[in-house]
Amino acid sequence: MLKFYVRLIVITMLQQFITVQVLATDDIKPDTLNNILTEQVYIPVGQTTFSVLFWDLYKSKLLTTSGKYPIELTDEKLLYQINYLTDISSKDLIERTVEQWQHLGVPRENFESYLPMLEKIWPDIKEGDSLSLYVSNNKSTFYFNNDLIGEIEQQEFSQLFLDIWLSKNTSEPKLRLELLGINKDE
Repeated sequence: MLKFYVRLIVITMLQQFITVQVLATDDIKPDTLNNILTEQVYIPVGQTTFSVLFWDLYKSKLLTTSGKYPIELTDEKLLYQINYLTDISSKDLIERTVEQWQHLGVPRENFESYLPMLEKIWPDIKEGDSLSLYVSNNKSTFYFNNDLIGEIEQQEFSQLFLDIWLSKNTSEPKLRLELLGINKDE
């Protein structure tokens, strides 16, 4: 019986040691956006407010570790934050995202596999909530009000998502210029 307890104690200690070792690696995903922001300096590229008629719907900003966009996906990190000024359901958010991909001419088969993932990740949004995309090592991680809510590991997703605002063919070219920090009058 003593051997059993000794083995149990050794196994428990090994599990704790392994857990500590895993947490000490660079591959951990910080569970809050604040952890991301304290890990490295992020330089604002640009920011904007999206409005329809006289209603402001959201404010967004683009930050990268280099202060430039596009980024070198394997070396640099990117953070795109959207702060909502109105309520929007998860369903509507996904529908608007699909509409924008269609506007860009993205074939449905290029984004269809992401829709179930987004349905699981994105919550209903209330005024004052924020949704952020963090791109590091070709992975897309979403944060809702500072908390980790999900990840999409396919490297092409982050560019597909960011193209909604940053593609030359975006439906909102003024917002694109503001997010890229480009003064149209220069």
